[in-house]
Order: sequence, then C-alpha cells, then structure tokens
Amino acid sequence: MNLKWEFDFLEKLNIGVTKNGSLVVCFGELLIDFVSTVGGVSLAEAPAFKKAPGGAPANVAVGISRLGGSSVFIGKVGDDEFSYMLADILKQNNVDNSGMQFDRSARTALAFVTLRADGECKLLFFRHPSADMRLHESELNTNVIKQIFHYGSISLIEEPCKLTHLAAMNMAKRSGSILSYDPNLRLPLWPSADAAQKGLMSIWNQADLIKVSEDEITFLTGGDDAYGHNVVMKKLFHPNRISRLRILYQGKCI
Repeated sequence: MNLKWEFDFLEKLNIGVTKNGSLVVCFGELLIDFVSTVGGVSLAEAPAFKKAPGGAPANVAVGISRLGGSSVFIGKVGDDEFSYMLADILKQNNVDNSGMQFDRSARTALAFVTLRADGECKLLFFRHPSADMRLHESELNTNVIKQIFHYGSISLIEEPCKLTHLAAMNMAKRSGSILSYDPNLRLPLWPSADAAQKGLMSIWNQADLIKVSEDEITFLTGGDDAYGHNVVMKKLFHPNRISRLRILYQGKCI
C-alpha cells in the first residue's frame, strides 16, 4: 500500500470533519496482523512475525482521529486477549469503541503479512469463521450511525455480517450521511473472482466517496488500463450520483 496515497485519502475523508464536528463511523473488520520482521521474503521464509493492529476500517478510524477528527468503530471481535488489546488501542487513539461487540463463540481474526520484493503485500488470513463475520443487525449501535459512514467489502462476503452491513448502510443513507467506500479487494477471501467482482460492485452505486487502487480498477473493469480516465468515467462513474460522487485513486480525485 502506498502510504502517501493512504494519507491523501484520509485527508479527503477528513475534509470538514474538524471544522464541522462531524463523526466518521467506520464499519467492518478489526484484526491482528502478524507482520514478517524481514521484508522481501515469502511467508514461509519469514524468520519471525511481529503482531500489530489491523483491519482497513479500523485503520481509517485511527487515521481520522490522528488528523484531529472524531471517529467511532463498529465491528465484532472475539472474547480473547487480542480483542481486548485492540479495544484498548482504539481507545488510546481516541477512537470511540462503543460500537464493538465481543463474541465468545469465535476468535478475533488473524492475518499473516509479508512485504514482497516488488513492494506488494502477501497476506494469509485465518477466519473460519472469525468473530467479525458473525456480527448481527441486532448488535448494531444505531445511535452512532450518522454523518459520515465508511466501510469496505470484506464484511459483504459472509452472512450474517453481509446483511448487517447492508442494514447499516441503509440506516446511514436514511440519516443523510456521506457514504465512503474502500473496496479493499482481498481475492483469496471470496469464493471466486466472479463473486468478488459482483460483491464489490453490488454497493458501488451508493457511495459518495470511493477509494480504489489501480489493481482494483483493472479487476473491476475486466483488465482495462487503470490509468485511463475514460475507463473510470465510462465503467465506474455512475451518473445517478454525479453531484456528490468522488473516486479517489493515486491520491487524485475525479
């Protein structure tokens, strides 16, 4: 992941938050990343791993807080030592963790991560099932779903979390919230490439702000050139939301 690009996205999302006192609600997964202590090697070749907090929506919540905004995280973790460590990390970073749920029947998700020589991340997930997949609509803290609602696509892969995700989006939409979407393609987690493509696009047209990588554009458009603005405009830009939609990639907004 390009850290400059990640920061640019957070700044875009944070526009007006500190001035207007808006709240960014981040929905999705919170997990433990075990990151290789050595770069440029495969997971099998890694000599050791260091644990770190992970989960794209939770990372956004922390980033918004560090930029001076207000954020809350909604998601489910296990009832284990890792989950309470993660809850404390959110609190230490001034993220409201009142939307977290703890599941005694499933563990907090884990991911093993290494940075390859070409700069790309290789990930191996352990979530069969993990607690984040088991979030029910009845467990949502509906009082905080407002203003800016940010989410990914991993929570669309399995039930009951998929229905919960869609319900939360609908609540946010009815409240007049800005909808912020990071597709965050993790192909190995989906049953098939076709299922992933359909899943990512199933909520595309509802978003006001979309953060998408070159690889994701290529995947979603069937192999087209991610650098061609015409590709994005013709295949990914939806006219029914033309007044508010912004698609962010490579740190640029179109």
